[in-house]
Amino acid sequence: MKFTAIAKRVEKQIPYADALEVARMCTLMCGAVRDISTLADEKKFLEIWDEVNLRLQAATDQHVAVSEELEALTNSDPQDFSSEQIWVLVRSIKVQNQLLRLYVGDPTLEMG
Repeated sequence: MKFTAIAKRVEKQIPYADALEVARMCTLMCGAVRDISTLADEKKFLEIWDEVNLRLQAATDQHVAVSEELEALTNSDPQDFSSEQIWVLVRSIKVQNQLLRLYVGDPTLEMG
């Protein structure tokens, strides 16, 4: 299956999307399967679509929440960080790792 065919199917799912969003979703869809030809099957495509959307939304929500907490930390002196503030930093790293794995692809996340 060619990328352009995947892009056309993504555009059907989100017709209002700009080219960057379509490309992003294509990349996520391709990264979610071992074999891109899996996306040729309509049922599998929709299953993977739902899973990718769910993961992307969850990661985005977590990123927004952690970003707000990190913004609050910028006014603090690192030498005076509490254990709660250190936990914010750890969660931030975990969320960034999750987003990176989502975009780059991670064999433990593959669905097809």
